[in-house]
Amino acid sequence: MLDALLFDLDGTLTATDELHLLALQQLLEEEGRLFTRQEFDLHVSGRANADLCRYLFPDRDIGYHQLFSDRKEQRFRDLSPTLEPIPGLLRLLQLAQSREIGRVVVTNAPRANADHMLGALGLVEHFAHVLVAEELERAKPDPLPYLTGLDRLGAKAENALAFEDSVPGLTAAVKAGIFTVALTTGQSRETLLAAGAHLVIDNFDDPQLWQVIEQRLG
Repeated sequence: MLDALLFDLDGTLTATDELHLLALQQLLEEEGRLFTRQEFDLHVSGRANADLCRYLFPDRDIGYHQLFSDRKEQRFRDLSPTLEPIPGLLRLLQLAQSREIGRVVVTNAPRANADHMLGALGLVEHFAHVLVAEELERAKPDPLPYLTGLDRLGAKAENALAFEDSVPGLTAAVKAGIFTVALTTGQSRETLLAAGAHLVIDNFDDPQLWQVIEQRLG
């Protein structure tokens, strides 16, 4: 059976890593600090802003962390007035709509970013719920966001598929007991498999993904 599809946002519905990296680099350059892609992959990709700020500014208070987070996300939104969906995504969403399969976004991004991105993608109407970390007790890599997503859709983990692109996100979805498909938009295939991905794809047109879907639909 296939009753639910749970999607991460950044790097899963659309490729945004380069924009987030650029936003960080621009802001940190103003402080005379360089920020590399390697640091981004290790300490930012898939993580909540609270984790990012603890890494970047361990000696500064929570007030500064919040201010920097707000500035970084506003810079990201300014850099992304329009966005393109990952190839094959619309095909999958249209199938889910036609078969009445529940859909939810589960993200560590803040609410303002989630609303902005879904609007820029033209996908607002495709998702019954959008769960963001700042409105839950715990963010990914804790499984709570995915467990909450299942609960909102009234679905069981064994009847769901999750889509992720980061190690924290994969960890959360796998711990929630969901068959998790990873996209190679930000991490290597080897890294994603090591993190527990059940299937790794480059985009939603991958024949292996559609084979899994067809098997689940019977």
